[in-house]
Amino acid sequence: MDCVRPILDVATRLWDSAAKRPVYIRHLPQNLNSLRTEMEELKNLYEDVKERVEREEKRQKKRLRVVDDWLRGVEAMEKEVEEILAKGDEEIQKKCLGTCCPKNCGASYNLGKMVLEKMGAVTVKKTEGSNFSVVAEPLPSPPVMERQLEKTVGQDLLFGKVWKWLQDGGEQVSSIGLYGMGGVGKTTLLTRINNELLKTRLEFDAVIWVTVSRPANVEKVQRVLFNKVEIPQDKWEGRSEDERAEEIFNVLRTKKFVLLLDDIWERLDLSKVGIPPLNPQDKLKMVLTTRSKDVCQDMEVTESIEVNCLPWEDAFALFQTKVGADTINSHPDIPKLAEMVAKECCGLPLALITIGRAMAGTKTPEEWEKKIQMLKNYPAKFPGMENCLFSRLAFSYDSLPDETIKSCFLYCSLFPEDYEISHRNIIQLWIGEGFLDEYDNIQKARNQGEEVIKSLQLACLLENGISPLDEKDEYLKMHDVIRDMALWLAGENGKKNKFVVKDGVESIRAQEVEKWKETQRISLWNTDIEEHRKPPYFPNIETFLASSVFIESFSNRFFTNMPIIRVLDLSNNFKLMKLPVEIRNLVTLQYLNLSCTSIEYLPVELKNLKKLRCLILNDMYFLKSLPSQMVSSLSSLQLFSMYSTEGSAFKGYDERRLLEELEQLEHIDDISIDLTSVSSIQTLFNSHKLQRSTRWLQLVCERMNLVQLSLYIETLHIKNCFELQDVKINFEKEVVVYSKFPRHQCLNNLCDVKIFRCHKLLNLTWLICAPSLQFLSVEFCESMEKVIDDERSEVLEIEVDHLGVFSRLISLTLTWLPKLRSIYGRALPFPSLRYIRVLQCPSLRKLPFDSNTGISKKLEQIRGQKEWWDGLDWEDQAIMHNLTPYFQPTQIQDEI
Repeated sequence: MDCVRPILDVATRLWDSAAKRPVYIRHLPQNLNSLRTEMEELKNLYEDVKERVEREEKRQKKRLRVVDDWLRGVEAMEKEVEEILAKGDEEIQKKCLGTCCPKNCGASYNLGKMVLEKMGAVTVKKTEGSNFSVVAEPLPSPPVMERQLEKTVGQDLLFGKVWKWLQDGGEQVSSIGLYGMGGVGKTTLLTRINNELLKTRLEFDAVIWVTVSRPANVEKVQRVLFNKVEIPQDKWEGRSEDERAEEIFNVLRTKKFVLLLDDIWERLDLSKVGIPPLNPQDKLKMVLTTRSKDVCQDMEVTESIEVNCLPWEDAFALFQTKVGADTINSHPDIPKLAEMVAKECCGLPLALITIGRAMAGTKTPEEWEKKIQMLKNYPAKFPGMENCLFSRLAFSYDSLPDETIKSCFLYCSLFPEDYEISHRNIIQLWIGEGFLDEYDNIQKARNQGEEVIKSLQLACLLENGISPLDEKDEYLKMHDVIRDMALWLAGENGKKNKFVVKDGVESIRAQEVEKWKETQRISLWNTDIEEHRKPPYFPNIETFLASSVFIESFSNRFFTNMPIIRVLDLSNNFKLMKLPVEIRNLVTLQYLNLSCTSIEYLPVELKNLKKLRCLILNDMYFLKSLPSQMVSSLSSLQLFSMYSTEGSAFKGYDERRLLEELEQLEHIDDISIDLTSVSSIQTLFNSHKLQRSTRWLQLVCERMNLVQLSLYIETLHIKNCFELQDVKINFEKEVVVYSKFPRHQCLNNLCDVKIFRCHKLLNLTWLICAPSLQFLSVEFCESMEKVIDDERSEVLEIEVDHLGVFSRLISLTLTWLPKLRSIYGRALPFPSLRYIRVLQCPSLRKLPFDSNTGISKKLEQIRGQKEWWDGLDWEDQAIMHNLTPYFQPTQIQDEI
């Protein structure tokens, strides 16, 4: 039997092979057709995958290697299949004497076998291609980020010198320090270097830009490096400064990089940051800018280069550019007069730009001569940089139209360098100081404040700050040179210590505080004050800003000797838990801000502040109560703000009693408040005075089923109102449903709306009454079907055309709305829209855009899940292609 079994196995295999031969031959035509069909399906899948890849690459993504291999594999397979099909067709045509039998059975057999094998391979490819859920991945951060830069003038030689060093620079050069006076163009030169590195793609793995400013902060620099070199989050959060430096070092020591450090005022220890030793052989290089040659020496740079003022030809060319050809050519005498003004600028670019812009529009010789005399006669006694810069830059200050704008400008210098100053906060401070007393009404004063900011920006004394896309408030910044000039001016050309600004000082000694008797305004940031044995004496102090400081409490006598103080800001002082009762002595106080402190009880002595106009108590989560009749005792109060930015109102006081006290105030006209009960909400809407005064309102009330809006509201946040079913508008005489409102009346002031966890709301059609709406956020409203239901009113079309729905909308956020089907029933132009965010809205299949209305020229970003975006229905494919570049895919976990 052992001998027979091998023979039987061989016989079996021969029989199986012989049995398959007729099948391969007989089914060859059918299998060829099947292979052709399978290949067509694979080609269609190939086109789909390729289109997805190309679409992702347009979004600055990189195709996955496995996807790229699959695409090339399909291309090769297509050629192989074409050859097999050609051979198959030829073989079928060869018949034995007109019969169905092939002439060469062996060839037909081999071909038939090849067809079946290739069909299997095609099937595998189809399966692989169908399983690609992701075809591309985000590109790593670019080695160089382009920075905004206007055309430079007069820097070519200096730039060429630095650039040559960066390209091939001698082996002995590892770092360069660019030093010179403020406003001379050091940052502009560094920016040009940065952008040129982007264009030429020199062999560096990264170009890292850090604005250092003063004081040099290791943690701040480390944070910039963390964002640039992509250190894993788990190796960063919760780590010490030394541990973070080690992580940065381990990453950078493997890279070739250029470090660009802007605006250094003192030595920065690079080893503490984590920067490896600079080594020209390894292409590890650094360029820094500073105002002091001493800093170049302290930083041990191998080359120090002074950045000088512009030569005359370049200076005058820059000046004429800023004045404008229209003004220069408006009279034959003006070109010569322009030369006289430009020469007064001493070739300093910042002065040329600032004064040149100030002269723009001055089109008569008489005006030029008058301003030249102002410029020449301004005292220029301060030596060095100040003598060359401040006395000339102050010309822009002296050209400001009135004393109010001048006071507001100088006030901005009380904030730290590079600080993003909120429009709202600075204007409230100006109101507290009495700068905007032309108007009794707070809203009119705010409007005046905005005009002041615009005037200062047009005069190039303030810059636009960075405003988050989804935040209502705007921000401004003061250039550090302009800020230095403002502090110099506030001190009467440096003669007096009128303004004291301290930022990042570990501790201010009592002896130093005692020297501030002349001081008019004190501003402390990120610092502490040493305990005083005797109360400080501040006979001239009008302003005391101690925001973001580390003071746990003030001594009982600290506020004893401040006889003329108007503004006290202790906000963001998280350690502060109590106020001394001596605060009652501040009888001249007009502005008090205790926001984001840990104070539990306010002293009843606050009742004594009869001149207080602004009381701000936002985000005071530890506050347990308000003294009875305290608020109603503040007879001059105009602005009262007490709300939470974290989403849930605090409940440490009797809301209804507080509203009743506010109603007693004769001058109150600006209220920002959280309400959490039906009774307090009803109290608000039953009071005509409170309605007219409420500007910022947050409602957090589970049992509330109806909201009656006043016409004066500016910001409305409704959160966790699970029973809310409808919103109505409360007019002067009656409450009417929004679809019945008179055409000449609407929620004209409403610009910020957030709706959160209001599960019974079906739509927000009342928003057609808010033509000024800028920010809209709707989240976690499980029944919401439409944002605007344009089918509910017969007169809707007329009113929509009249008001312009969403015409001023800047930011739109829609998240976790499972039933949402529509934003609006027809396409809208959205002329102001910058930002759209849609997350977990599976039923929203259309966006209200088409090629007729176009898309906003201001659009910057659309965020959402890729699956949602790919599944949108587009009646107009052109608009889809136009919007695609703005789409930025995101994941749920990234947005929570």
